[in-house]
Amino acid sequence: MRRKIPSTQAMAVFESAARHQSFTKAAEEMAVTQSAVCRQIGGLEEFLGLKLFRRTRRGVTLTDVGLGYSKQVSLRLDEIERDALQVMSANGHGETLELGVMPTFATKWLLPRLQSFLDAHPGVTVNLTPRVRPFLFDETRLDATLYAGVASWPGTEGIFLMRESMVAVGSPQLIAPRKTVSATQLLRQTLLQQTTRPYVWRQWLASQGIQAENDLVGPQFELFSMLTEAAILGMGVALIPRFLIEDELRRGLLTVLVEHEYLSAQSYYLIYPEGKSERPLLRAFQRWLQAQADTCGTPSAPG
Repeated sequence: MRRKIPSTQAMAVFESAARHQSFTKAAEEMAVTQSAVCRQIGGLEEFLGLKLFRRTRRGVTLTDVGLGYSKQVSLRLDEIERDALQVMSANGHGETLELGVMPTFATKWLLPRLQSFLDAHPGVTVNLTPRVRPFLFDETRLDATLYAGVASWPGTEGIFLMRESMVAVGSPQLIAPRKTVSATQLLRQTLLQQTTRPYVWRQWLASQGIQAENDLVGPQFELFSMLTEAAILGMGVALIPRFLIEDELRRGLLTVLVEHEYLSAQSYYLIYPEGKSERPLLRAFQRWLQAQADTCGTPSAPG
């Protein structure tokens, strides 16, 4: 069946005209005449059966349909351009793995280890795209995603990697000359809060049989990377998974303030569509990722 796809040239001209809100500037950018731009957009409108621009004495403006369509076209053209550049840079060889990642997890845990996977698979490219919430794979170009939470997304498979071992950390100067303090002594400090985990301090304290009135009080940060930096700067104490701050602990920028680790209910998974489960590159990445997680000494899957 023949696809109902408009001319790529027409979409490129339309995207330029929509971005500039000007046929004249689009003609300059595309190195064509203004009449050529008019013909391309007129042909595209005829193909779609819709008006994309309003012609006025002052120039052109996008219709509501044109505005929405321009955003979609821009995204698709970006993908086409990236695919072309990728093939050109690899000289037609090698595979690509498109991976969704949680930003802090990718920066602090995945990236320091990723080169070993690339060394074992010459010619392979791994692209990382931030993803922090569930999504539909059909609406993305992603092959898989790393996610903390429930792995049961419709139409996907989830491979358990690790659970979180939360530790209370802060700048060593906060409690100097002491090396550690008790959980109740820690409550005298400012508790740095994570907005996506509003009850984590309460859970950490409860695991030690402690209740506190101020466990929800303190500056709020959305990402673990923000919490880490705030703790290093002495703004307060933070609860952070140990595997995300290995480097900071080793360098003495942070120290574990209380000799207690809380195994949270949060688990990390590699999630991918069922239809891609047999792809050799994805299976190889899965095996490597599980091996890396095993070296962290993290507990097995809950249940």
